[in-house]
Amino acid sequence: MSASALSAVRQELVRQGLDGFIVPRADEHLGEYVPASAERLAWLTGFTGSAGMAVVLAETAAVFTDGRYVLQLAEQTDAAQWRQLHITEEPPPAWLAQNAQGSSGGTARIGYDPLLISEEALARYTDAGLDMVAAERNPIDAVWTDRPAPPAAAAIPHPLEYAGQTSEVKRADVARQLREAKQDAAVLTDPASIAWLLNIRGDDVPFTPFALAFAVVHASGETDLFIDPAKVPAETRVWLGNGVAVRDRAALLPALGALKEKTVRVDASGSPVWFAQQLLKAGAVVASGSDPCLLPKACKNEGEQKGARAAHLRDAAAVCRFLYWLSVEAPTGQQTEMSAAEALLGFRQQIDGFRGESFPAISGAGEHGAIIHYRVTDETNRPINPNEVYLIDSGAQYPDGTTDITRTVWTGPGDPPDSVRDRVTRVMQGHIALATAIFPKGVGGAHLDAMARRALWQVGLDYDHGTGHGVGSYLSVHEGPVSISRLARPVPIAAGMILSNEPGYYLPGHYGIRLENLLLVQPAALPDATKPFLCFETLTLAPFDRKLLNPALMTQPERDWLDGYHAMVLREVGPALGQAEWEWLAVACAPLG
Repeated sequence: MSASALSAVRQELVRQGLDGFIVPRADEHLGEYVPASAERLAWLTGFTGSAGMAVVLAETAAVFTDGRYVLQLAEQTDAAQWRQLHITEEPPPAWLAQNAQGSSGGTARIGYDPLLISEEALARYTDAGLDMVAAERNPIDAVWTDRPAPPAAAAIPHPLEYAGQTSEVKRADVARQLREAKQDAAVLTDPASIAWLLNIRGDDVPFTPFALAFAVVHASGETDLFIDPAKVPAETRVWLGNGVAVRDRAALLPALGALKEKTVRVDASGSPVWFAQQLLKAGAVVASGSDPCLLPKACKNEGEQKGARAAHLRDAAAVCRFLYWLSVEAPTGQQTEMSAAEALLGFRQQIDGFRGESFPAISGAGEHGAIIHYRVTDETNRPINPNEVYLIDSGAQYPDGTTDITRTVWTGPGDPPDSVRDRVTRVMQGHIALATAIFPKGVGGAHLDAMARRALWQVGLDYDHGTGHGVGSYLSVHEGPVSISRLARPVPIAAGMILSNEPGYYLPGHYGIRLENLLLVQPAALPDATKPFLCFETLTLAPFDRKLLNPALMTQPERDWLDGYHAMVLREVGPALGQAEWEWLAVACAPLG
């Protein structure tokens, strides 16, 4: 965005008596994907990554992001206007504490929008000694004159054949949780939780099929849904039933006020701090606790597990057709990053039940593959050249499941360098180590993360992202509360969760490697076990590029796993393919030898 936008924001800060303002990449639901009307960070800075934030001060400004987006940040923001910082190496609270100065020589007043930051996140700033002030109005909104209108898509029923459990049963379980905790109600601000709880879906944000709304669940199981009534058609009102009251968003503040003297659960890490502030102002008792839908939503029921298998099998046919197409086209040098992503989308559009991508495809050739969350644009699009590394990370939404898969391929026709084969093999070893892990119940994602890194660590290599994230059931492709990362929250992995397995390696300016499947957590059958153990069932079905592997580096059990996986891919996916595609898949899935 031009310097004039930054100047306009600074003028608004002066008008509100603020010395600075923090601009999270968030909407009122604190989600990863936000509607165009909430893309404040992109409007102000030009940075379009899904993780980041900005800080505006009178004399300087900074944009922060994590390791996935540092290269993108450098490309998209004006270094003359914005300092470009790594969010973990220079955390915004610490940076502000060092750089913020009060206009009159006193303590700097740093503004924030209480609807765009959680209580837990806000505490990091106050703990750093900063004077945080709730802005009377978001300064971005005050100067963003051509801001898009809020989304207006309808909320629609999510049939029981896909949901696997009625909303009444789910609400009764949440109500039981509240009664056991001696709480009268819980505030839900995550649209994915509301979608799961009420068995509804929507189209308000890109890539994630939910309707933007808030809800209050009472200990009786009755639920107030705060959403524009125009977005709830008659069919959906019938589907919701008498236990769910549809109320206009304008009724939210009075409804919170009516909870005076009640004990209300609010997720301090996942909900905007505004809710706790308003409840306390009304005289309610705020009980900090996790969203009561998070764990049951993450632990897919039998119907959702069945749907996930079916969705992944159908999706696998599209991915394998694409990989066959790529094997023919890539060596010619006639395709580009964008045309390849469009080809994959075209194959998926032919699949029964396809509802859209689960995130923008990451189609990175050569040096672009080293940009961990690269998104090709008209400006960055480049040819896929022969004899280079090409990375494609993509996913799809189906009513019975959400997919996410990454494959790294050699474009041929020549052989890849030994150094590249070494790196890919080590990433493959990490992938296999996690896929075959057996671990006791109670273990969290942080405990498993090192398994996927061991082969890289042995030669002094690593990757700057987590190894795995949760995935929803026709919901968000990035779902909590569990992740596989050294920074993961201490939440135990549980049966029914779907997690990604995606170790990688990135050589800036040259190539990127990532190998990703989705895993379903299952009980492990161990005859001698003295307590419950868990293991993983692999859901994703598509071959890995054997040309990029050095079998001599792999142990026999690793080779056996890969040969068995490829045999399963050929057996399960082959019958859905045409003759030429099947013949290619048979070669791609042949034993390592």
